[in-house]
Amino acid sequence: MPQMMPLNWLFLFLMFIMFLILFLIMNYFIYNPNLSSSKISIIQKKINWKW
Repeated sequence: MPQMMPLNWLFLFLMFIMFLILFLIMNYFIYNPNLSSSKISIIQKKINWKW
């Protein structure tokens, strides 16, 4: 039935959008940054100024 084709395209589009959203949500919650490597140690040098 040709008149049913737009519904199939719409269903296919919605299915891909749902998979995309699900994939993005899973990546957001699975991502675990390594906090020890992201810390940057700042070395402060104390200088005694002779005024």
